[in-house]
Amino acid sequence: MVKDRLTRLILVRHGETAGQSSIRYYGVTDVPLSDLGREQVRRAREHIGGETYQGVWASTLCRSWDSARIIAPNHAVELESDFREIDFGRWEGLTIDEIEIADPGLYADWQARKPGFEFPDGEPRPAFRDRIARGLARLRASGVESALVVAHKGVVRTLLELAAGFTLEADQPVLGGVVHASRDPSGDWYTGRKGSDSTCSEMSVGIPIEAD
Repeated sequence: MVKDRLTRLILVRHGETAGQSSIRYYGVTDVPLSDLGREQVRRAREHIGGETYQGVWASTLCRSWDSARIIAPNHAVELESDFREIDFGRWEGLTIDEIEIADPGLYADWQARKPGFEFPDGEPRPAFRDRIARGLARLRASGVESALVVAHKGVVRTLLELAAGFTLEADQPVLGGVVHASRDPSGDWYTGRKGSDSTCSEMSVGIPIEAD
């Protein structure tokens, strides 16, 4: 068994898509980056700057791996199918207003964070968390000490919780947002670049979105 040497994670959410991921719930639907999305991930690349990482991972959805190629053009990108976003079921591609009109009862449960809520006809949240954990286990088994993962909002949030024990605010990370997490020699994880816990706004970056 390969020892877990992972001590550094740079987590990035993909950029805006042609399907308007800023306002629409795209999970397993494969929508490409928009021009704005490419600009957002170029900004993310600038934010990461000269930081080094031994491997790059992305999901098998094109908005993820295309973002990874822009951010890390000189690295091979390892595609991890378990880093796909959750399946929103019959809410795939809908805006929050459209969801409220289509399923007012379920919408209310969702907004109230009702225990046991699941996306209608979608992927159960425990199953989603389990597969992210499987993907993280494979990443750790690779033996790298530092990794760049370019994925989706739910994936970034879950990876941070599983690997480092931190939970982001509900609106984080933004499109093109970057989250840094590191483990010190004692085994404790911290967020940010310098070792002191950062606020979510400091952990995530992006350029403003104006929905049409």
